Amino acid sequence: MKQNKEFVRAGFQGERGAFSEIAVRQLLGSESDPIPFEWFDGVFAALVDKKIDAAVIPMENTLHGSVIENFDHLLNHDVEVVGETSVRIVHNLIALPGVAFKDIKEVYSHPVALNQCLKFLQQNPQVEKKSFYDTAGSVKMLAEKKRRDAAAIASNLSADIYGARILKRGIEDDRANFTRFFLLQRKGGNVKGKMPVARKVSIVFSTKNEPGSLFRALAALALRDISLNKIESRPLKGKPWEYLFYVDFEGTLKDVKVQNAIRHLEEVADFLKVLGGY
Repeated sequence: MKQNKEFVRAGFQGERGAFSEIAVRQLLGSESDPIPFEWFDGVFAALVDKKIDAAVIPMENTLHGSVIENFDHLLNHDVEVVGETSVRIVHNLIALPGVAFKDIKEVYSHPVALNQCLKFLQQNPQVEKKSFYDTAGSVKMLAEKKRRDAAAIASNLSADIYGARILKRGIEDDRANFTRFFLLQRKGGNVKGKMPVARKVSIVFSTKNEPGSLFRALAALALRDISLNKIESRPLKGKPWEYLFYVDFEGTLKDVKVQNAIRHLEEVADFLKVLGGY
């Protein structure tokens, strides 16, 4: 780990070389010290406990939808969203130096990555697919065990980190595969990175379980010509068949119309939390 205080200690879930680390580099550039964690809750806990300065977490994928667990973590931890980026998910077949494709009997990767490369795997039935806990972790395993009869599906960054080489690039079925990541800091922090000018706000709220309640809540935005980007519902724990609504909309927290909309929404919502402006 780098000791220079100018580097931002940025936590992410997965092994070094994961797609989340690519997102760290896109958001924070060279001013970052990527720190891997096994689980998402470990990343959030480390951020709140000041063991890291920032966190980079995936929120949704264009093929598989939202990472539901992280919506709950945003609600339950005292953190704020200060940036976002999208990473194009390019899956590569990776092996140790000197290993030829004809030598490969097994291919390892996260189940989601394997399922995103089904056409390649079906075209090569001689290669047995093996589920692993992490894409980059599968490359790390090949290097540690010196496997010369196996390959992994992972990012190009993981090949660089673990001294492996790419046998085949871009073996994913769908090229329109992107994951959206949030950059988080503790409330009141001062993380700075390669982010564009703030233009979006994220909030979460709940409403009474009665006719028209969601309509009245969203009217707080519509009446002020605020453009809604996304709305996602999540069950409200402890209250069966009631929901939390996560909303992204255009604007900044300094905009008067956004401030007025939030105040309006507070009047009609049972609960409201501003997750951040970015």
